Amino acid sequence: MITIGLLYPGHSAEDDFAVAETLIPDLRLPLVHTAMDSDAHRPDELRAWGRASVLADGAADLAAHRPDAIMWACTSGSFVFGWQGAQDQAAELAERCGRPASSTSLAFARAAAAIGVAKLAVAASYPDDVARLFVGFLAEAGCQVINFGASDILYASDVGRLGPDAVIAMVRATDVPDADAVLVPDTAMHTLGIIDDLEAAVGKPVLTANQVTVWEGLRLVDGLRSGTGPGRLFG
Repeated sequence: MITIGLLYPGHSAEDDFAVAETLIPDLRLPLVHTAMDSDAHRPDELRAWGRASVLADGAADLAAHRPDAIMWACTSGSFVFGWQGAQDQAAELAERCGRPASSTSLAFARAAAAIGVAKLAVAASYPDDVARLFVGFLAEAGCQVINFGASDILYASDVGRLGPDAVIAMVRATDVPDADAVLVPDTAMHTLGIIDDLEAAVGKPVLTANQVTVWEGLRLVDGLRSGTGPGRLFG
């Protein structure tokens, strides 16, 4: 049994990770909700979500689950610090916990590299300024974003209420023919049960925040097994 501990800000789509536990054998994903004063996708709020003290408190609560690795399951609360800042954030968490650690933002860059997709479209639920921060983060990571869309949804809780049809429409609206893959960066969005539908809608890989979070956690502990997870990323 592999245990990947998740640090998750607030309440929006945390139940999505139960889908991964049903799809991937011998995987446990205990989750701790980290503190947040507001679930608004504003840069100052996002930096507050990702403070070292907030993650340290969450990791202390995860310790009882004896995780093999820890994921900061938040895209915006990691990319808001930039490429180097996100790496420093994960390194500090790993040092504090004595376990491998990473974040959803870092997972996106590594997953894109792993499946060899170079030209990316980004279907973001965020406001435009926050979506542009993610595009900039990916550029720092060496990824080429050729199109992006921002749905201007301010609150994570509202993102969590989006249904499958709305998510599929968002991905379709952002895809362009030259894109090798579409990235959907918000862990507040329910996606793990519809990866196949998303990929069928655009005919190419779709990487979603909750999907790459689980993938990265397994990668950290050499736990990836071909064909045992959602989408082409796991295939």
